[in-house]
Amino acid sequence: MDLIKRQWNELWESISGPDLWITFGNGLFRILLIIILAVLVVRIGTSVVNRLFRKRDRGPFRITERRENTLKKLVQNALSYIVYFTAFLMVLDTLTIPIGALLAGAGVAGLAIGFGTQNLVRDIITGFFIIFEDQFSVGDYVRTSGVEGIVEEIGLRTTKIMSWTGELNIIPNGNIQQVTNYSIHNSIAVVDVNIPYETDIAKAEKVIEALLAEMPSKYPQLINVPESLGVQTLDTSHLVLRIIAEVSPMEHWGMARIIRKDVKTTFDQNGIDIPLPRLVMYSRDNDSMDSINRGE
Repeated sequence: MDLIKRQWNELWESISGPDLWITFGNGLFRILLIIILAVLVVRIGTSVVNRLFRKRDRGPFRITERRENTLKKLVQNALSYIVYFTAFLMVLDTLTIPIGALLAGAGVAGLAIGFGTQNLVRDIITGFFIIFEDQFSVGDYVRTSGVEGIVEEIGLRTTKIMSWTGELNIIPNGNIQQVTNYSIHNSIAVVDVNIPYETDIAKAEKVIEALLAEMPSKYPQLINVPESLGVQTLDTSHLVLRIIAEVSPMEHWGMARIIRKDVKTTFDQNGIDIPLPRLVMYSRDNDSMDSINRGE
């Protein structure tokens, strides 16, 4: 009983004594200071990175805006990972947790599970080459792995693509086998115009060409004067005239709608009709056909 009382008294003295609370306060202060410094370093580093990339036009190395957005996001993420991981290790050291043994154990565990991380390694290597070769960048409109949309973020492991309907698709870089990038070169708007067979083709082409010659002054997204290629196909009830226009990247869908609207307005002004569905009645009985024609 005396031993228990003595141990209890020693415990109470250590708890109520100033040494424990001074040590606890110092440790808590150091942890809070480490966290605050880590947040400040990340914010200051992010600001410095933004400023460095903002001065790219005045520096010796010139990069495109697409590549700037990609590299800037990647550098900022890497900075955050490094700073926060360092802060985490410093907190563990403050709590007197042996970091050396922890890192050694992590190394052994990493070696043990390394044989099962082929997909992770493949994703990282593919992500590195995507960024290094500038296959696509943040803001590009791409189609890959059955997904089409705007690239929101490129990381070393995954790529985020926002579909035009609002879905965010996260694709492992290792699954990216083929990429179609619509944002690098100029696009081609292709418009097919249907006209009836009884329409004067030469007149329709002349009207279209006059319209196309005026369009570059109205629409700055046009690179050159749109071109009328003539008759594309002969359908069962109409023929098709094809128009192509070279436009700025990603402007071909909108320009195609504009061309269709202007062609329809111009056709109405010149008395050219758009083909309508037709119903043809056929009878093998000539007498019946004659009766139908006479209205009997």
